[in-house]
Amino acid sequence: MGVIIKTAEEIDKMRVAGRLGAEVLRMIEPHVQVGITTQELNDICHDYMVNEQQTIPAPLNYRGFPRSICTSVNHVVCHGIPADKKLKNGDIINIDITVIKDEFHGDTSRMFMVGKPSIQGKRLIRIAYECLKLGIEMIKPGVRLGDIGHAIQTHAEKNYCSVVREYCGHGIGRVFHEDPQVLHYGNPNTGLVLEPGMTFTIEPMLNLGKRQVRLLPDDWTVVTKDHSLSAQWEHTNLVTDDGFEVLTLLPNSSL
Repeated sequence: MGVIIKTAEEIDKMRVAGRLGAEVLRMIEPHVQVGITTQELNDICHDYMVNEQQTIPAPLNYRGFPRSICTSVNHVVCHGIPADKKLKNGDIINIDITVIKDEFHGDTSRMFMVGKPSIQGKRLIRIAYECLKLGIEMIKPGVRLGDIGHAIQTHAEKNYCSVVREYCGHGIGRVFHEDPQVLHYGNPNTGLVLEPGMTFTIEPMLNLGKRQVRLLPDDWTVVTKDHSLSAQWEHTNLVTDDGFEVLTLLPNSSL
C-alpha cells in the first residue's frame, strides 16, 4: 500500500475523529486514581465511546486484541491489556485511545501520573513529551521522515533515555495502520519526503534504561527487557500546505 493523500472531505472527517479521541483522554483523566483497575478504566472509556460519542473503539477485536483501549503501566512499553490489577501510588500509565467515526480513525495517547510519581518517572514523561513535540513541530512539506526520527532520537539520548525501535508511528485514515511507517530514530536526509494531505501518528516510546523490549506470552503486551520505566505520547497529524495540524488536540489547546 502506498501513502494515501487525503482529500479535503477526508481531512474534515479525520478532524472529527481526532477530536473525539482527544475527548476520551480528557474524560478519563479524573478517573486515573490510586485503587482503580485498568479494566475499570477500559469499561469507562468503552461506555463513553459507544454510548456518548457513538464511536467504535478501534482496538476491540483488532487482530484479536480483547479490550477497547490499551493501558501500559510502568515498564510496559505499549499494548498493555486492561485487567484487574489496581493502580498504585507512584505508577505511571499510558492510555492509548483510537476511535472510529464515519469510517475514519483518531489515534492518540498520553501519560498519566498516579498519586505522587517518582522523580525519574516524572522526568521520563517530560522528555517523552518533548520528543513528541519536537517531532511534530518539524512537520512540513519537503521534510523527510528520517530528519524527524533523528531529531527525536538525538533529544532522547542527550537526556540519557533510549528509543524503542520495534514499534513506530504510522499512517492512518480509513485504515488503522497504513503507510508510511514513522520511525522515532534515523539519519538526516533519509526517508519519505512529506507532502500536503499526508496523515500519520508520531508516538515515541522512551525507556529510562536500555531500548531492548520483549513480548509477553499474551502476544500483545510489550515490556522493557531490563524492567526500566517506559513512557509514550501520541498524536495524529496532518501535513498542511505550509506546516502541520495536530488532529488529536482539543479546540483551543496547544501542543
